[in-house]
Amino acid sequence: MNAPLRPQAEPPVWDLSDLYAGPDDPAVARDLEAGRVLVADLAKMEGGFVAARAEPARLGEAIDRAVTLYEQVTERLGAIAAYASMAATVAREDPSLAKFEADIRAKVSAISADTLFLTLELNQLEEAELEAALAAVPGAARWRPWLRRVRLNRPHELSAELERMLVDRAPAVAQWTRLFDETLARMRVPVGRETLTLNEALTRQSDPDPMKRRAAADGLADALAQATPVLALSLNTVAEEKRVEDRWRRFADPAASRHLANEVDAEAVNAMAEAVAEAYPRLSHRYYALKARVMGKKTLDYWDRNAPLEKAAPRSYGWDEAKGVVLDAFGRLGPEFAGRASTFFERPWIDARPRAGKTSGAYAHPVTADRHPYVFLNFMGERRDVLTLAHELGHAVHQTLAQPLGTLLADTPLTLAETASIFAEGLVFEKLLGEATPAEQRALLAGRIEDGLNTVVRQIAFHRFETRFHAARHEGEVSAEQIGKLWLEVMGESLGPAVTLNPGYEHYWAYVSHFVHAPFYVYAYAFGDLLVSALMEKRRQDPAGFAPLYEGLLAGGGAKTYVEALEPFGLDPRQKAFWQAGCARLEGLIDRFEQLV
Repeated sequence: MNAPLRPQAEPPVWDLSDLYAGPDDPAVARDLEAGRVLVADLAKMEGGFVAARAEPARLGEAIDRAVTLYEQVTERLGAIAAYASMAATVAREDPSLAKFEADIRAKVSAISADTLFLTLELNQLEEAELEAALAAVPGAARWRPWLRRVRLNRPHELSAELERMLVDRAPAVAQWTRLFDETLARMRVPVGRETLTLNEALTRQSDPDPMKRRAAADGLADALAQATPVLALSLNTVAEEKRVEDRWRRFADPAASRHLANEVDAEAVNAMAEAVAEAYPRLSHRYYALKARVMGKKTLDYWDRNAPLEKAAPRSYGWDEAKGVVLDAFGRLGPEFAGRASTFFERPWIDARPRAGKTSGAYAHPVTADRHPYVFLNFMGERRDVLTLAHELGHAVHQTLAQPLGTLLADTPLTLAETASIFAEGLVFEKLLGEATPAEQRALLAGRIEDGLNTVVRQIAFHRFETRFHAARHEGEVSAEQIGKLWLEVMGESLGPAVTLNPGYEHYWAYVSHFVHAPFYVYAYAFGDLLVSALMEKRRQDPAGFAPLYEGLLAGGGAKTYVEALEPFGLDPRQKAFWQAGCARLEGLIDRFEQLV
């Protein structure tokens, strides 16, 4: 007789009281004041770097003290800002939390504005003067990676007055992002007799029942169409703000500031984008044609793109099951990774329970290096949700490994920041595929291929959409209709002739919050996925030797450039062949899938 199934635990809700007891916690005001005092101490050093430029030891000591103070400011104010942001993302319909988040953003911005002189004055120093100071004072030399990033911005800095003006007005500009977020959070999607949230409507498009998928897709298209005027205005305004600032900072194109922040050459990103676009016919076009054949259709409707191949309800996972899958997969890489991940389940550091007013999507917030990260997702019990859990816990493990470096040096460029998260997904997929029956393998391969296409092909399509949108915005405001045409053009290129972009799909750009939150962020996902393909191959070749190298990569945070960080593995992502090899690995999965069709 089979043992009764143990009831699954409900997905958890986090407890942010490790940061603050609530918006009214007196510690919030105390920490703001402490941050103000630290900034005042730092501001007393203004002019001291230029005055000491001829005395390396004195300059080095000043740099060490100033950057140490700056990190303390970052940690004190960063914890408050993180708390306000996380508290608001689970309750976008609560006006008091929205006000709290906006007020904190404004106060933190006003306090930190007085630190602007630090990077501006450091960049007045000549390279030889800076190097002499770092050589003279070992304590200052540890800040070299952070100073490297500061120096990268040297050609793009403005006067102190203009920099201060941009900081002062940043909270007001951020209200457009808030408007975008709150519009999506309040959105309700009518589907038959049901009313769904955005996240529920997107999840429904993976339902085995084609009628349910279509109803959710049509309902979401109608809801997005109604919201498009506000969402298009937000996107246009943020893009124009960016265009003006980019012009003043003398950036050559709209993506240049993101490349600078990522410490990656535009040529490398372009080589990756070209390699992926050239592979469209061998990847997305070929796979979706195969999927249409399996589903008995000439072409897929867009709501079939992520549909399960089997008509029976797909395997669902309870929270405890998902936890077990993820921890076991992490453990196969090494006990250090599983141990760090398990801490997040043992403590109330994960918010996975879907609910009205909660922002869609997922993230891992590092907070600051002297605190601990938090993980945010909407767990609906699907296989993709298990992979999302692994993805965000990969981020969290990465963040904890880098914490000993301190907040400034632990900060990782986006090109490497997605490495641990996507690698974690790969570990979970390997476990699921290894335990699957032959009958289950086709569905698992399909799911993995679709995840790969969503991470590589789709994100590069997003990148190309942003490139074309910002080029159009340079000529003037882009209407919602024009945005929709750009979206259909780019998505049609990436999805290929086997996917029909039915009426209503022209509005689907509007739920991609990255376009407003972080322009040109999305290519980092493709960068990370293709990079992980190379790392997975290295692990296959030498599992025992790989783990310590990989742990070292993650523990390095932002102390090395992506080129330096990958040298121990013998990888060079500056070569187009590197990206083509990553695409070939995904193509190999499609080959395996075709054999099962």
